[in-house]
Amino acid sequence: MKATNLRQALDWGRLGPLRLRAREVAEGLYSGPHRSVRRGSGVEFGGHRNYVAGDDLRFIDRRAVMRHDRLLVREFETETDRGIRFLIDATRSMAYRSDGAPGAKLAFASLIAAALARVALSGHDAVSLDWIGGADARPLASTGGTDAFDRLVTALEPATASGDVHDDLASVDRSVARVTRRTRRGTVVVVLSDFLDLPDGSLSRIASLASGGRALVGVRVLDPAEVSFPFDGPVRLRASEGDFEIETDAGAARTAYLARFREATSALEAEFARHGARFVDATTTDDPVATVGNVLSALERSAP
Repeated sequence: MKATNLRQALDWGRLGPLRLRAREVAEGLYSGPHRSVRRGSGVEFGGHRNYVAGDDLRFIDRRAVMRHDRLLVREFETETDRGIRFLIDATRSMAYRSDGAPGAKLAFASLIAAALARVALSGHDAVSLDWIGGADARPLASTGGTDAFDRLVTALEPATASGDVHDDLASVDRSVARVTRRTRRGTVVVVLSDFLDLPDGSLSRIASLASGGRALVGVRVLDPAEVSFPFDGPVRLRASEGDFEIETDAGAARTAYLARFREATSALEAEFARHGARFVDATTTDDPVATVGNVLSALERSAP
């Protein structure tokens, strides 16, 4: 499902009270000089990070590789502006919409991104956009000014939840590498995903975006049926990505499902916390403005 008609999806005036709060959050997050990771001459060496697929091989530090026995990439820093970058999961599982839900997960994630962008732009910050998967998913380079919101919405609306990355960790690595290369020190990165059916190792890659002076918030967007498992009788459960499929009795499976769901939630929260990032839960029936407020609250806890 596409995130169509985002401009009419929300009473944008309801975001007004969040603007002052967002400005206060920004002052805490971005206090002091704003610096960003840039490559080239005339900049300061900013340390090392682990190599990820897609990085420029010229910046692998051979001496550091020999000392630490793993691929390390040199980073460089220079003064720059702050901003917010969205990384949105548009793989096939984000198309799920149960009976009675107002929309698919991708549509809700896109609405939250648009609302957060509106708040950020009101404080004169830049916005940008990257994707994991998705047909017709268009990235957006860092942009600001009076037309930035329209440019972001124009990039969000055509995207369709599609593609199976369950066994394609390299695809996730490429998305994370793009964000790593393009984000600046002091940038807020907001990842919107259901964190379902992703390949093993994806979570640690995504959570690592909290390094390099970035603030990271992971927003898990789920359908209400995925949270409560409201089904009865015989059911056939099939993963949106990958080959998993099972037939079972819903009543007999509910307790085990909910226990596994709680375990997965705890693992997500722990992994983000381990990297100094924040985690926010949302469902497609939540008030979008309340979800935006929860993201801002998470960023407040990230501020020094």
